[in-house]
Amino acid sequence: MDVGLETMEFRFAGGAPAGRFAPVLVGVVGSGNLEVMVEPSDDADCVVKVDTSARGFRPIWEAVANDFHARHGLAGVRVSVNDMGATPAVVSLRLDQAVAEWQAQAGQQP
Repeated sequence: MDVGLETMEFRFAGGAPAGRFAPVLVGVVGSGNLEVMVEPSDDADCVVKVDTSARGFRPIWEAVANDFHARHGLAGVRVSVNDMGATPAVVSLRLDQAVAEWQAQAGQQP
């Protein structure tokens, strides 16, 4: 039996460069929840890194990450997800919440 966190990374090329901004943190790691941090990266891609206590769900995480990138198409961004068993709907909500907060900081329309 595997124990501990499972770590995954998804990389997406292309998209709109995010530029420089202050890192954004939303959510709280806890039972059935997660936190998401979005920060600028010198990398030209959008990288989504997931650390999760729910092992064996890579296809679902990949689908959520693909959906996120399809909706937001960011580049030059690192997204870190620390998960404690959140559902895919909650993950998508937190990802959108982080992008909306970043856009509000930058004075952009969500």
